[in-house]
Amino acid sequence: MFMVIPVIPDVTMSALCPGKPQCALAIHLTGFQQAITGLGSLVVMPLMGNLSDKYGRKALLTVPMTLTIIPLAILACSRTKSFFYAYYALKTLTAIFCEGSVHCLALAYVADNVPEGRRASAFGILSGIGSCAFVCGNLSTRFLSTSSTFQVSASMAIASTVYMTVFLPDSIIDENLSIPIMSTAKVESITGSDDGSAKKQQVFKTLPSIEDIIALLKSSLTFTQAAIVSFFINLAEVGLHASLLYYLKARFHFNKDQFADLMVISGIAGTISQMLIMPMLAPAIGEDKLLSIGLFFASVHMLLYSIAWSFWVPYVAAMLSVFFVLSQPCIRSIVSRQVGSYEQGKAQGVITGIGSLANVISPLVFSPLTALFLSERAPFSFPGFSIMCIAFASMIAFVQSLIIRLAPQISEQRAGNRNCVEP
Repeated sequence: MFMVIPVIPDVTMSALCPGKPQCALAIHLTGFQQAITGLGSLVVMPLMGNLSDKYGRKALLTVPMTLTIIPLAILACSRTKSFFYAYYALKTLTAIFCEGSVHCLALAYVADNVPEGRRASAFGILSGIGSCAFVCGNLSTRFLSTSSTFQVSASMAIASTVYMTVFLPDSIIDENLSIPIMSTAKVESITGSDDGSAKKQQVFKTLPSIEDIIALLKSSLTFTQAAIVSFFINLAEVGLHASLLYYLKARFHFNKDQFADLMVISGIAGTISQMLIMPMLAPAIGEDKLLSIGLFFASVHMLLYSIAWSFWVPYVAAMLSVFFVLSQPCIRSIVSRQVGSYEQGKAQGVITGIGSLANVISPLVFSPLTALFLSERAPFSFPGFSIMCIAFASMIAFVQSLIIRLAPQISEQRAGNRNCVEP
């Protein structure tokens, strides 16, 4: 999936604004897609996390991994305007279930199987493996044609789904669960027994309400602070993702190969940091301090993009990934420590959902701003103004991170009691 990222701007602009160096429509559509995805994910992510606590991570992972294949297969067939619009519509719908859910459920899976003291390092290694995949995907793009890129990406999505289905052992931590979500016994018991409606009501009790989410946020001051940091991290990252490639294309005429080079540099730096540096530093200085370090360099990274005066400056900014990629695994580890084992999926889903709220707001603010300052109608000459505003959002997350103080993990008994409270 990572290998298509450098290609998407060229495909989008070729379909919507052929032959033009900049395309406001492409920027607006990308931002609109991010906003719709974020709005849907705001509801879906806590739901999927909560259901995974009840029915197991593997059952819920199957949904996003299968849906990811469909949009890739469309552009693997053709990249004409009609096929692009079909891709755009289906990508927008499927991303509601796919955007962030695989990572969210994978984090919950790791939390199920790793002791609390080693969780920060494990989250870092998991993110490092993701960065390694990011590097390999973007490096492959450097040597593949556009059509081959989508064909290979769709094939890899199918292979990963099959591998997960066959080889991944499930992780169901709710001891009260005796029948899997899609088993024949469950279907028969619901349709054939007299108390079928009661069983259906029991299933719907697993859906998180607003009150459940608020109660989870109030359960720990640290959790609430981490949620605020997560919001501003995602506000900045989504804004950068939606705007940066179009900014670089308009400013320095970058193409897919240069995008791929930029992402390979960023990915290699991130892989080294998450797999080597974070496991050493997290136990020594703590996730809270490491989070602040990562967010500081994230702000510097974005500021460098905004004031880039030559084509080589973005490459220097990308090298700062060695520090700023630490922020996401640190925030996830901090959140994981605030809840018991019965709520890991719910907690990670809530944080992902809060990030999705930022996904709604960020494109609505930053995409029009990017389009305006890249056009001839800009109120003043500063093409990177929107990127600088994004850097300020990251700086807010950095300031908030400075006041986080790690609290001890809540007891398993307290977590279990909160789950058992009758509505």
